[in-house]
Amino acid sequence: MSDPFVSLAPANEPIIRIRGLHKFFGAQAVLQGIDLDVLSSQVVVVIGPSGSGKSTLLRCCNGLEQAEAGRVDICGRTVVDQGRMLPEAQLNALREDVGMVFQSFNLFAHLSVLDNITLGPRKLRGLSRAQADKQAQALLDKVGLAHKADAMPASLSGGQKQRVAIARALAMQPRVMLFDEPTSALDPELVGEVLQVMKLLASEGMTMMVVTHEMDFAKEVADVVVVMDAGGIVESGPPATIFSQPNQERTRSFLQAILSRS
Repeated sequence: MSDPFVSLAPANEPIIRIRGLHKFFGAQAVLQGIDLDVLSSQVVVVIGPSGSGKSTLLRCCNGLEQAEAGRVDICGRTVVDQGRMLPEAQLNALREDVGMVFQSFNLFAHLSVLDNITLGPRKLRGLSRAQADKQAQALLDKVGLAHKADAMPASLSGGQKQRVAIARALAMQPRVMLFDEPTSALDPELVGEVLQVMKLLASEGMTMMVVTHEMDFAKEVADVVVVMDAGGIVESGPPATIFSQPNQERTRSFLQAILSRS
C-alpha cells in the first residue's frame, strides 16, 4: 500500500504547493483559503500588516502549526491534508530538508557556536565530528563569523546570533529555507548583516520563503511578493508590479503606511 503522505507529483511541480489552507485559533480564522506555489530556486517574500497570518502560514509549511483544512506539499511530501498531519517521525525527517530561521535565534546557550552548528548534522545526518566541524567552519566563513567558532552565544550580538542560526539551518543541507521575520528582533544597525547573508543564499539558488517587513529586501531579492491581510492573500506578483503598480487598494494603503515609516 502506498504512503498517502508521499507526493507522486512530477519533478517540475512546485517545491512548496499550498491549496485551500485554513487555520483557526479557537473561533478566530487565521488563514482563510490560502493558495500558493513556490518553485525551486525561487525567493517568495510574504509581506502584510501584523496579524495577517504570515508567520502562521510559514509554520504550517513544516508542521509547527496544524491546519484544519487544505493541503501543504513540500519537498515531495504532504505535510497536512484536510487536517491530517504527517506523523511526527516523518515530520522530523522532513524538517531536515526544510530549514527554518525564527525571529528569536533559539541557539543552545550552553554550547559553543561550533557545537550549535554541528549538533544536528552529527545526530541526525550521521556526520563524524571531523566532517561536521569542517562543514561548520565553511558555513561560518560564509556568514562572516569564522572567528567566532569557539564563542558562546551570550557573547554575540543579535546579528551574529542570527547569522549563526542561519549557518545552523544550512548545516542540515536543506532544500528549502523558511525565514520568519529574521531581522525583527535586531537593532537597526544589525539588520543589514543578516540580510546580506540571505541575499547571498538567494544568489546561490536557495529556494526561500521569507516573511519580513524589510521592503528594500523584498524589492531587490524577491522573485514573487505575496501580500497578505486578514488571513488571505490580497495579491501577488513580481516586486516591480507590487511596489509600483499594485492592483488592490489594500496593498496600496499598506505600502504607503509602511514606507512612510522607513
